[in-house]
Amino acid sequence: MTIWLNAGIIFTLLAIILILVKWGNVRVVGVTPVKTFTFIAILFTSGLDVGLIMFPLTEFAGYADIKASPEYAFANPLSIEFGFWGFLIWGFYFLTCFYFCVIEPKVKFFEIPWVKFINNVVIIGTCAFTAYLLLTNLPWYIPQLGDGESVIPEFYLIVLAAICFAVYSSTDIKYVRFLSISTTWLFIALIAFMWVGAFVLGDSEMSAFTNNLGSIGTYFANLPQFILPLNDYHEFYLFWWFAWSIMIGQFTSRFVGGLKTYQVLGAMLIFPSIPIAIWFSVLYQYHEAGISTTGIKNFAMVFVGIVFVINSLDSLVRLYTDNLNLTVKRLGKAKYIAFNIIALSLLTLLFKLEFLQIQWVGALVIGLFFACAGFIVYSKFKTVSNIDSSPKANKIDYTKIETAS
Repeated sequence: MTIWLNAGIIFTLLAIILILVKWGNVRVVGVTPVKTFTFIAILFTSGLDVGLIMFPLTEFAGYADIKASPEYAFANPLSIEFGFWGFLIWGFYFLTCFYFCVIEPKVKFFEIPWVKFINNVVIIGTCAFTAYLLLTNLPWYIPQLGDGESVIPEFYLIVLAAICFAVYSSTDIKYVRFLSISTTWLFIALIAFMWVGAFVLGDSEMSAFTNNLGSIGTYFANLPQFILPLNDYHEFYLFWWFAWSIMIGQFTSRFVGGLKTYQVLGAMLIFPSIPIAIWFSVLYQYHEAGISTTGIKNFAMVFVGIVFVINSLDSLVRLYTDNLNLTVKRLGKAKYIAFNIIALSLLTLLFKLEFLQIQWVGALVIGLFFACAGFIVYSKFKTVSNIDSSPKANKIDYTKIETAS
């Protein structure tokens, strides 16, 4: 699996370079373009899930234990955490976003029946994994509801409620902008709330925050170290990013609003990384200073984490139901909602039983990358070589999202 993953990463980086060289100045326009801030909000809230909120406080100690994991010795725990979530790996999303916006309309690789089937298996499987992550992390963040370790019925109900809300919001695309922008501001509010708790009401010096931010620079100084997997845990993360990449690319490609290709890459690498860096810097202070997050702080993180899950599931449900023609228009709203709630709930339980692994999903995506490249070289090379713009039918009209179905 490691060799397969390494091959996928190298292929992805080379493909990004090729895109920049050949199409770097092409204006990228999706079928439902939105303004840049809205696009970034959709990208950020759809492209991340509950792990961003819930994982760091459980991981910093492991990254600091270089006796048990000497491969982390080259950087501090904060920069390791950032390396698993920020900057370079957002290039995965850029590659798929550009492909689905500019190349796929000419190639139509994902309209091939067996490809469409695998693609939707990937999307549905990752949907369920997102819900599973929320379920398994709730005991750590809401220990007052149980023993801090076991998943109890109340946690299943919380996850079921998130699935129900997401499925309902996916019934109309007009909810995307509202949900994404609202979640972005909610996350900013959470950062501010936690920052005040650490640096104003807590005992930490204000300079500690800037020191934490500065220590993330170690990531950039050691960027090549993060390209290939450091260990099995990093490998899990990279497979996870691959699993997400193909569907986030399909979804976000709809909303690109006329940025040039190099600007889309810059926006996708830089803008999501800024709030991630700030958030991790705040959480790292809680870890370093031993500041408790029990009570309202844990509740706030869980609430925002649930909202992130709703955002992610909303975009993914809409994507696979469109691909499979299981839309509200065809099924009716009641049948659409019931079908998706039942399907996602059952698949979440399969991840809980460890019957499914996200690494398998990521490996499937890498296989699709290679198959797509082979298909282009074999039968669509001239067609792709002649591409010089986004599809002509895609016009910059920011009102389209109001009327899209």
